[in-house]
Amino acid sequence: MKSLTATLALAIAGLGLAAPADAQERIRLGFMSPLTGPQAANGTDNRDGALLAVKEINARGLKIGAKPVLFELDLNDDAADPKQGVQAAQTLVDKKIPFVVGPYNSGVTLPASRVFADAGVVVLTVASNPKVTEQGHQNLFRIGASDNQLGVKMATYAGQELKIRTVAVIDDRTSYGQGVAREFVQEAKRLGIKVVATEFTTDKSTDFTSILTSIRATKADAIFYGGYSSQAGPMLRQMRSLGLSMPLLGGDGICSSETVTLSQIATGINAYCTQGGSMLDKVEKGQKFIERYRAEYKRDPLTYAAAFYDGVGLLAAAIQATQSTDPKKIIEHIAKGKYAGVAGEYAYDEKHDLRSSAVTVFTFKGRDVVPLKGL
Repeated sequence: MKSLTATLALAIAGLGLAAPADAQERIRLGFMSPLTGPQAANGTDNRDGALLAVKEINARGLKIGAKPVLFELDLNDDAADPKQGVQAAQTLVDKKIPFVVGPYNSGVTLPASRVFADAGVVVLTVASNPKVTEQGHQNLFRIGASDNQLGVKMATYAGQELKIRTVAVIDDRTSYGQGVAREFVQEAKRLGIKVVATEFTTDKSTDFTSILTSIRATKADAIFYGGYSSQAGPMLRQMRSLGLSMPLLGGDGICSSETVTLSQIATGINAYCTQGGSMLDKVEKGQKFIERYRAEYKRDPLTYAAAFYDGVGLLAAAIQATQSTDPKKIIEHIAKGKYAGVAGEYAYDEKHDLRSSAVTVFTFKGRDVVPLKGL
C-alpha cells in the first residue's frame, strides 16, 4: 500500500506559512482517497480541498485554552480499492490519529469504517451508499448527499425537465454504482419512466461496445450510469461512435471535468449528473472558495474539494467549541450541532446523515461542469 504523509512541513511550510514558534501541539488529521489509479483526479481534488482548509485554519490560528495548535494532514492512498482501504484505515489507527476525512468511495468506506469504529476514530466521509450510515457507527458522519438523494433527484430531473420516458441503466457493480443506480431506478419507475434495459460492467472496464450495442436496440431515451468518470468518459465516446446521441445521466461519480477529458468529445457532450451541495458559484461562500482554490492550485475544483474542505472546517469548529481533541466530545458536538460550510449546512439526524442536503444538477459545457438547477 502506498501511504503518503503530509507532515507539518507539507501542510504548513510547503503551503507558504511559517509555524509559530510557540506552537506546542499538533492536531493530526487522517486523509483517505484514491491518489493513484483511475480515480486519482478525484482523490487529488479531495486532498487539495482538505489541504486548503488546513492552510487557512493554521493561518488564522487555533487554540485550546491558551495553547496554540496546528493541523497536519496524514495522506493515505486507498486507490479506490477496499482491501487497500482497510490497510490504510489500520495504518491510521496504529498511528493513533483520532480524526479522518474520507474515504471517498462507498466500497472502501464500508469495510474501512469497521476498523475506525473499533478504534473510536471520528470519520467524515462523502461515501453515498445508504449502507454506510445504516451500520450504526456513532463515530461516522456523512458530509455529502446519499444515493437516495442523488439517484432520486436525477430521476426527477430526467422525467420533469428532460422529458425522458424510457431509460437503460448500467452500473459498475461497486457499492456506490449499484446504490445510486438502484435509487434512480426506483424513483424513475415511480415517475412512470420505463426501464428498458439493465446492464452492468466493472470499475476497471474500458470497452462498453457490447453493452451499448444491446442498448441501441431498445431505442432508450437516455442511459443512466452508476459509476465514475473513469468509465463514463470512454462510455460517452463509444456511445457517440455507435450513433447513440441520447443523454448520459449519472450521480456525483461522473460530475467531473475528467468525464469530458476521457470522452474526447469537444462539444455537445450531452450528459447530466447530480451532486450534493448548493450551487457553489451562486452563493458568496462558494464563489470565494472557488477563487481561493484556483489561486492555490491553478485549476478549478472538481466534485468534492468543497466537501473535504468543509470536513476539515467542521472538525476545527468542533475542537474550538469543545476546547478538546477527545473524539467522544467531538462526536457528541457534531451530532448535536450545526456547521455552516461552503457547500451547505452540516446538521445530522440519528443515523448521522445530513438532515437537509441540497442537490444540484450539472451538465457539461466545453470542459466545464456547469450547474443547471438546485433540487
